[in-house]
Amino acid sequence: MINTSALRDKPTLTGEGVSLVPLGPEHTDAYFAAGLDQAVRRLTGAHAHLTYDRAREWCHTRAALDDRLDLAITAPEDGRYLGELSIYSVSPENETAGYRIALSAIEVTGRGLGREATQLVLRYAFEVIGLHRVWLHVYAFNMRAIAVYRSCGFYVEGRLRDSLLWDGRRHDALLMAVLRNGYRPS
Repeated sequence: MINTSALRDKPTLTGEGVSLVPLGPEHTDAYFAAGLDQAVRRLTGAHAHLTYDRAREWCHTRAALDDRLDLAITAPEDGRYLGELSIYSVSPENETAGYRIALSAIEVTGRGLGREATQLVLRYAFEVIGLHRVWLHVYAFNMRAIAVYRSCGFYVEGRLRDSLLWDGRRHDALLMAVLRNGYRPS
C-alpha cells in the first residue's frame, strides 16, 4: 500500500555529496538558469527555452502538490543548486511511478552526484512511499546516465524509436525500470 503522506510531506534527504530538499521559490533563479543550458536541454529533450515566469510558477507550486515529489539537488555544505529530480505519475493502484533527474550543468556531471541523488530518492520511494516499480525514459545517446541508472538497479525494458528529433537527427529513448527487490542502495 502506498504511503501518500510521503508525497505530501516533502522530505529532506541527505547524503555525503548531495542534499535533496523540497523544490521551492528559492530555487527559481538557478532552475531557470539550468533550463538555458543547451547541453542540459539536449539531455532532457527540451526544445523550448524555459521562460522565467514559467520557472517561477513551477518552483512556487511544487510544495502544494500531494501526488508527486519534486526535490532540488543541492550541495550539503552551502546549499548551492545542482539540479532537480521528480517522482511523478504515481499510480497507487499499481505501486509504480516515473522518475526524472536533471543536473544543472554539464560541469556538475561525472562526480557521482546523480548516482547519489538517485540512490537517495529510490530508497525513499521504495522504503517510505512503498512503491514496487520506478520507471524512467533516457535518450540512448546519454551513456553516462544509462550507466548510472544501471548501477542503481535499473534495467532496459524497451526502446522508443526515433522519439527525439534534435538538430536534424533522430534519437531513440530507452524505457528503464527498477523494482523494489532489485534496487541497489548506497
